[in-house]
Parts: sequence; structure tokens; C-alpha cells
Amino acid sequence: MSYGSNELRQAVLRANQVIPETGLAQLTWGNVSGIDRDGGYYLIKPSGVAYADLTAGDLVPVDLATGKVLDGDLRPSVDSESHRAFYLAWPSIGGVTHTHSTNAVAFAQAGLDIPLLGTTHADTFAGPVPVSRGLTAEECATDYELNTGRVLVELIGDDEAAMATPAALVANHGPFTWGVTPGKSVEHGIICEAVAEMALKTLALNPAAAIPDHLAERHFKRKHGPGAYYGNPKP
Repeated sequence: MSYGSNELRQAVLRANQVIPETGLAQLTWGNVSGIDRDGGYYLIKPSGVAYADLTAGDLVPVDLATGKVLDGDLRPSVDSESHRAFYLAWPSIGGVTHTHSTNAVAFAQAGLDIPLLGTTHADTFAGPVPVSRGLTAEECATDYELNTGRVLVELIGDDEAAMATPAALVANHGPFTWGVTPGKSVEHGIICEAVAEMALKTLALNPAAAIPDHLAERHFKRKHGPGAYYGNPKP
């Protein structure tokens, strides 16, 4: 294992293990990566390896600049180039998660944002979890996975916007989430799926449901930004 500190490898391994533990994906339909910014590479789950069989040594190092595998015989996740697009666009992120969680995928397949309807959503996301435009035939034919990442970068915008709403849906595909660490990225995947389920049930009860802007803003700002007061400092 010539690439990746033990700390980074363990963090990426643990984040990948959370996917089946929390039901975010069936079979091997999900992956997490974590980046070493100083080293110029990221570690990502290998393609098709079962979560139960995954070890820290299996994680594949990928060059950030070129997308080339740097070491080992395993191929990276087929979504590796999407992860790379996010790392190149948003310097504040340290981890990326992709899953096929049922309720978030339902919104993606319907081509709909996950609407901001309540305080649970507002605690993490500054607005709706947006859905991308569809990829063109040309974008699917060449550099498909990289273009998948690019449509979300196009959708979200700059680094600040990415940190304010660390989740988005690829139309007809599913959710990608990100965070300052691999663990935070998968945590955002859990939250994205939870609020998608809540939104579906809420809209079934009341299609006109909404949250006042001032309440949503209050809940977001008490956890994020210079005036945040949620939680306690670590000892």
C-alpha cells in the first residue's frame, strides 16, 4: 500500500461499509472515495467488490490530474471519473459518496428536486437537493462518467455552493453526496435518503406542503456558518 495513509484508508473503508449497513445500496451499487490533496490522488472502492470482502488494501489510488490508477491490479469504481470531477471543481471537499438509495433514486428518475419541506432537511441542506439536466447522447457516448460529474458541477456551481448543499441527483440515475471527509460524505448520503423518504410521504399527504423561508434559514444557520451553535466542541 504505497499510496494513502492508514488513517485515510481506514476512513474510506469505514465509509464504504456504512453503505450496506444503512441500506443505501443493494449488492455493490455504491461507492465512497477520499482524497489526499497534498499527494494529488484519491482512494476509491474497487469496481464490483462486495462490501463484506472489502479491505483497506483493496482501495484503488487514482491520480487526480489524469484519472489513472497509480498502484495495484484492481480497477476503480466505474464512477471514479465522476468523483474526480467533483474533487477538481470543489477544493473544500474531502470525500464523495454515490449510492442508489431507493427514495432519492425515485426523485432522480422522476426528474424532480427533493424539495425542502421541513427542518430535518434544512438542518443539512440550504435548499432543495437539486436534480441535473439529462445527459446528451454525445455526453453518454464519450467520457460518460466524467460528464456525469460535470453536469452536477454545472448544476451546483462553485465550492461555496457545494458546501451549502452537499448533495445532488443525476437525472435518471441517483444521488451523489460529498463532505469534508469520506465519513461526512456518506453521512450526507444517509440524510439525503431520509429527507427523500420524508418528502415523498409528506407530498402524498399534502401536495401543497411547504416550509417558511425564515424557519428553514434558522435551522440551517444554527448548524452552519459563523453563528452556528449546535453541538459541543470536542475535548
